[in-house]
Amino acid sequence: MKLIHHRYIAKFAAVLFTAVFMMTGCKIKLNEHGNTKVVFTTGFDKDEVFRIDKISCRLPEVMVYLTNMKNQYEQALGSQIWQTAYEGETLEENVKETVLARIARIKAMNLLAEKYEISLSDEERSNAAKAAKQYYESLKDKERELLAVDEKKLCKMYEEYSLAEKVYEYLIADINPEISDDEARTITVQHILIRTCSMNEAGEHVSYPEDARKEAYQKAEEVLRKAREGEDFSGLIAQYNEDSNSSYSFGKGTMDTAFEDAAFNLGTDEISDIVETEHGYHIIKCISTFDRDETDRNKVKIVEQRRKEVFNEEYSGFVEGLTRSLNEELWEKVRFIDDEEVTTSSFFEVYHEVFA
Repeated sequence: MKLIHHRYIAKFAAVLFTAVFMMTGCKIKLNEHGNTKVVFTTGFDKDEVFRIDKISCRLPEVMVYLTNMKNQYEQALGSQIWQTAYEGETLEENVKETVLARIARIKAMNLLAEKYEISLSDEERSNAAKAAKQYYESLKDKERELLAVDEKKLCKMYEEYSLAEKVYEYLIADINPEISDDEARTITVQHILIRTCSMNEAGEHVSYPEDARKEAYQKAEEVLRKAREGEDFSGLIAQYNEDSNSSYSFGKGTMDTAFEDAAFNLGTDEISDIVETEHGYHIIKCISTFDRDETDRNKVKIVEQRRKEVFNEEYSGFVEGLTRSLNEELWEKVRFIDDEEVTTSSFFEVYHEVFA
């Protein structure tokens, strides 16, 4: 079971689909997710995937990103991962959309750089050339052929990537909010879950019948009574808990609201009443009301989140005024390279190594 709040899942999904292409005079339709898509198959160069105002993305750029991400997935999770699908969308399709969004964001931020008159220094351009040379030399002949790249193209990609990061740092440079201990406070709790639902194949909650829910509540009452009579809580967890986790450390705004509200109102070693969430009935015991190290780490996370919010406000306002068009005919043909010799995965690693 995961108690993380749904708005964080929604926020993650929004990051994956930040690139929405719209253009006046084109045929516009909605895809199965309700996002705007553009059918635009004329006016592009042969290898031009999309265009944002005066800046274009070419097929070799997409294939470098796509291939590196594919191989990173396989190194971490195995090649069988591509058999995974959710709601009719394969992981390959999901990765494609992620790559499209990522590159589109970089291109838009390079246009934003012009607005603020931000450019790369000679040293940064030199680093881009160095990274391009290092990555190109790491490629096998077969990889160079199938990716259709040379050092010049790779250098341009590294320059655009670096400039996008520079724009981000410029826009958040003065955002240093004061975060109080209370706002960033992280607590640790143990809990016992008595389930009132199951999960179907689509990952959706299916509630138990009413009689089963009543039985679950009676069991929760029994657990609560034993806990308050002084029985060892760890022993009760071993006997009754139906969650894969028995303890959580978290800050405000990250958990199910009912669970979080109850937990933050407990003192150390206090036990909650029965708390109901979509997962079932919980009995919560507070282990620690304040963790200095975790709270300090949470302050860093909150500051970074505030910076992202400031950046996204500026970025969103800027891209609304841009003309965007997608070569959907070409995009639909983009696929993973299926060749065991193509194993390259260090494009981003090289960047961070050189620009460190």
